[in-house]
This record gives sequence, C-alpha cells and structure tokens, in this order.
Amino acid sequence: MIEKQMTFGEKACGVTFNPSNDDMVQKLKQAFADLVDTCDTLRLKSDNPEEKRMLSLAITDLQTAQMWSVKAVTWKY
Repeated sequence: MIEKQMTFGEKACGVTFNPSNDDMVQKLKQAFADLVDTCDTLRLKSDNPEEKRMLSLAITDLQTAQMWSVKAVTWKY
C-alpha cells in the first residue's frame, strides 16, 4: 500500500496526531494545514527576503492559532 506523503502544512500542523479521533480536531488541523501550505508555496516562489520573513511569521501564527483552536474544541473542565 502506497502512503500519501504529507505536505509541509500537514507536518507543521500535526494532522496525524489526533488520539481522540475527534472530527472537529481533524477538520481544524486540515484547514490550517491548507493555509500553511498556501503560505509556504508563496514563500518558496518569492525572491524577496522581507516577503519570505513575513510569510514565515504568518506560518508560525497559523500554527499557534491551530493549536489554540484544537485546545478550545477539546477543552474539558
């Protein structure tokens, strides 16, 4: 069986880590992974160091937002 290679965004957002098999967690992680992939594609195409820096910051902030959104939907009190 051939396994699909994960994209940069899927790796960066940890889409395979979902121990509770929560559908909303999976949806959130994949949505953020897609956005990260878009930013990464733009970053790879750019020759402008400042644009690359801003896209790297955007990727970091998307990862942060993804982690907080997963925390919110799995919050148990």
